[in-house]
Amino acid sequence: MDPLLQESVLEKAGSIVRKVGSFLKMASYYDIDDILVEEQHVPVVFQQAVNGVDIDPSAETHCVEPGSKVELPYWLAHELHLRKVAKMKVPACFNQRTKLELGADGASVDLRSRCLYFYEFGCKIAPLVGDRDMGSFLLSAFRTRYQKILAKAHNAAFTAHSKLLSYLTKEETNLYEAAQSSMAAFKKWRIGGPRFERASVLGRKRKEAN
Repeated sequence: MDPLLQESVLEKAGSIVRKVGSFLKMASYYDIDDILVEEQHVPVVFQQAVNGVDIDPSAETHCVEPGSKVELPYWLAHELHLRKVAKMKVPACFNQRTKLELGADGASVDLRSRCLYFYEFGCKIAPLVGDRDMGSFLLSAFRTRYQKILAKAHNAAFTAHSKLLSYLTKEETNLYEAAQSSMAAFKKWRIGGPRFERASVLGRKRKEAN
């Protein structure tokens, strides 16, 4: 390929990639669930002094000293963490008590009250808090609960349905509703009777053979 043409093609390809990336960022920006995930609070410890902030309304000065511990929305904590202004810590919803409860009887733990977006939030903070076991912990918890969610979705009565939804995360609720919808569609198909009919041409050929 001519070098000038190749350069032009690469430039156009790069432009397309940038536009697609920009579109995906905007799509995420307007995703209400993604916005709510990033509103979850995270404990941080300030590594540097910060002036002109109003994090604690009861404080006499608008200054945060190094070593100060506060809870901030993830979107703000994330930026401060990347700038090395503050260090992010593991939120309480992922503490040792939660891990032990999920390990003992994971399917019955009320994760909704701990964090509505338990899995997605965990995936966001995992690479930032230095917890190497976070990924495997989230996967194990999801696998354990996934089986019960599907089983309940297929045969749960209304009362059991309401009770189950009261402790499912947003991600699990979406999965449960999708499973119920799938089962309802299958039952409708099954009740409707056979959907396959023998083609008339096959019947004629069989008669001719006889």
